[in-house]
Amino acid sequence: MTLFLDRDGVINDEIRDGYVLRPDMFHFSEGVLSAMPILAARFERIIVITNQRCIGRGLLTTEGLQEIHAQMLQQIEGSGGKIDAIYFCPDTDNNSPCRKPATGMGLQAKQDFPAIDFSSSVMVGNTLSDMQFGKSLGMQTVFIPSTRPETPFPHPLIDQRYQNLLQFAQAVQ
Repeated sequence: MTLFLDRDGVINDEIRDGYVLRPDMFHFSEGVLSAMPILAARFERIIVITNQRCIGRGLLTTEGLQEIHAQMLQQIEGSGGKIDAIYFCPDTDNNSPCRKPATGMGLQAKQDFPAIDFSSSVMVGNTLSDMQFGKSLGMQTVFIPSTRPETPFPHPLIDQRYQNLLQFAQAVQ
């Protein structure tokens, strides 16, 4: 089984109307470092897929994003968790084939990890765009209402809803 995670609003606190542009702006959401080892034991692969429009807007370089992700990975691995791959879409165009809800990052992951079976995979995100991405590929979807608590549930795109990643991890362990 493969777990797909959105980053901002799921792994780290989302900056409203802004972006994580430096490592010191990246703050893990509550419970995430406790959730990651539980999820690592439950899922064969954990893949992060994240829209990063800030690169396309010239606010952050790819190298800067890699620096942020290196720090994130170091802390997750230090807590006993893992992330097998990170895919990001730098495009500003909402119609980009890699920008969620389009499925480009998921298809790239499948190309890199042929054993991925979307029908037994789970997408965890905090937007309906994340949920649409998961549904388009045939995944189960889990909604974290960190930044959009007003999103109704039940909802046709949302299979499960948990307050945070730790609550989800505890439910599937």
